Amino acid sequence: MDSKKQIIGTYKSIGNWHRFRLRLFAEGILTGVFAGVVISLFRWSLSEAEAGRAYLYEQLALCEWPWHAAWFAALIILGLILYRLTKLEPMAAGSGIPQVKGALLGLIKMRWFSVMWVKLLAGVLGIGAGLSLGREGPSIQLGAVAAQGVSRLLGRTRMEERYLMTSGASAGLAAAFNAPLAGVIFALEELHRNFSIMVLLPSMAAAMTATVISRALFGRDSIFEIPDLQLLPINYYGIVVLVALFAGTAGVIFNQGLLNIGRFYNLPLFKSQVHKIIFALLTAGALGYFLPEILGGGNELINHLAKTPVSLQMLLLLLAGKLLFTLISYGCGVPGGFFLPMLVIGALSGSICANVLISLQLIEPLYAANIMVVAMAALFSSSVRAPITGTVLIMEMTSSYQQLLSLAIASMVAFVIAELCQSKPIYEELLNRMLQKERPAASVLEQRNVIELAVCSGSQVANKFIKDISWPHNTLLVDIKRGEQQIVPAGDTRLLPGDFIYVLTENEHVEALQGMAGAEE
Repeated sequence: MDSKKQIIGTYKSIGNWHRFRLRLFAEGILTGVFAGVVISLFRWSLSEAEAGRAYLYEQLALCEWPWHAAWFAALIILGLILYRLTKLEPMAAGSGIPQVKGALLGLIKMRWFSVMWVKLLAGVLGIGAGLSLGREGPSIQLGAVAAQGVSRLLGRTRMEERYLMTSGASAGLAAAFNAPLAGVIFALEELHRNFSIMVLLPSMAAAMTATVISRALFGRDSIFEIPDLQLLPINYYGIVVLVALFAGTAGVIFNQGLLNIGRFYNLPLFKSQVHKIIFALLTAGALGYFLPEILGGGNELINHLAKTPVSLQMLLLLLAGKLLFTLISYGCGVPGGFFLPMLVIGALSGSICANVLISLQLIEPLYAANIMVVAMAALFSSSVRAPITGTVLIMEMTSSYQQLLSLAIASMVAFVIAELCQSKPIYEELLNRMLQKERPAASVLEQRNVIELAVCSGSQVANKFIKDISWPHNTLLVDIKRGEQQIVPAGDTRLLPGDFIYVLTENEHVEALQGMAGAEE
């Protein structure tokens, strides 16, 4: 669809909001079906690959040395395959969440089918071989490109495609973690950054549909199996704050490690990316003999920590190993996220806190699992800077809705710690570095699209007349939604907090406009 047809199609959608919203809802369901099937295939493939890896190491323990040498040779060959796949489709590398954020801003273009099959295949191969990567980032990107495929097949406008990609990302997280509410909240809080009904309707439809498909195939059980999780007494909330301070600081350290792992891979030893990938895979191969608990995503490790007492020395070893190996795995650039490994690091941090607190007789052993869960939410909030998502996600993943207050307190304390440390949200910073490394083409930046912005209280445009606002060059305000009221913009129209405005602009101005409409820091 060329630029003129795009704009005409967008104006038609804006001119009939009621019909447009209903269409988005229906397309959200279609997106949820497509995304749910793709991500369920991804989950099943990963499960089979990880089970196969565990069986392989059991058999290797009984074999002579030639079989061990053959395994490491196979890892080298696998490294070459992963290198070819990442070269074939660079947009499939890494977590995938920064790429989705960039695509929603119009700064990155993704070839949906190419990204889909490369992400799925390479993700299964890398994580299945033992790299400390998670399925959630790839699942979010798979959901987004599935939605992009729906949009392209239906011939939708770019504005509508952005709504559908947000809903696809929501479906991705929902299906990956069996957590539909967290999927919706993540899409709104982290990706789209506003709670417009135009985003909420398709996101909820897609997340719920994908979850139904996921549960039909994998059952209703939560991802984490934490038996007998107790309601934390209110006199323990001071402990919750202390644990959140520790986990929040760990989140800051984790972000710094991810952002600086490139310095390690810049050593002369790694002459090209293929050397980085092979090094990470050979490290995974060695760890499979000595510390297999830290391989893969790690949700089974969390289940083990919740059910079985582990010594403080072992917890410290697991934390150091999981942190370092996650940095090595992510830094090599193969498809795979750090979302689940980050939660594992949070769980290990919380288990260490619980171990120390129990030894000091500050808490009863009965509440050790609570401390672990609180730390998971805190570390997530500190790293991603999405406290609502962190609270809802951990609540759904543990199927313990009575933990809401303690999780929310921990998430907010950790958020404040990250603010005080001036730690940047990890996905935003990864996107910025990606854009600095590979600047968007001029044709992409100059492309004009209609974007939706929420006017926040205290923003640069709130309570101002349209004629008094210094809009970026080649920017036109085309529509204003105030509740159910639709307002035709005029120079003497005053923008109020809570308005949703629709602006025709070039892609290079999207971030600036989001800053103008957002709350000033």
